[in-house]
Amino acid sequence: MRGSYPAGGFGGSNNMEGMWQAVEELRSRFEKRAGTRAGKGEVRAAVLALLAERPMHGYQIIREIEERSGGSWKPSAGSVYPALQLLADEGSIRAEESNGRKIYSLTEAGREEAADSHASAPWEEAGAATGPGFASLPKAGVELAQATAQVGRTGSAEQVQQAVKVLEDARRRIYSILAQD
Repeated sequence: MRGSYPAGGFGGSNNMEGMWQAVEELRSRFEKRAGTRAGKGEVRAAVLALLAERPMHGYQIIREIEERSGGSWKPSAGSVYPALQLLADEGSIRAEESNGRKIYSLTEAGREEAADSHASAPWEEAGAATGPGFASLPKAGVELAQATAQVGRTGSAEQVQQAVKVLEDARRRIYSILAQD
């Protein structure tokens, strides 16, 4: 992130725009790292595994995958819905209309396909690729940056100085985590 922040720091309320730009820069860098892209067939396997548990609509499937992967994999609607359509065309799932939504469930052929797949669930592999809890780190960083920006925007000079001390201490403590054997 070198060169991402104003050379003279944020320096009071007349440079709040620079601080907000820094917060957005931090957010965009974390968001690019968070999440993984599924390999071919992983969306299909995830859909079959989830529907083996219970019928769901498309956005429930997306949320379940994201939740079960610890936030490291959130497939897009553009990958889940075509997979659902393909599985329906193949006769592995069926869709029923309920309250204006399509609820998908496995057919007998779909249950057999899901049972034949003995591999670990794709969301477990996605979570393992980034390590446990990885998705919580970017979120915590962005939330810290937002709180810092709020203090800079609305805090008194004394509150800003207190926040600077807290941030300096937090930075040192975070580096000390990496220094541990």
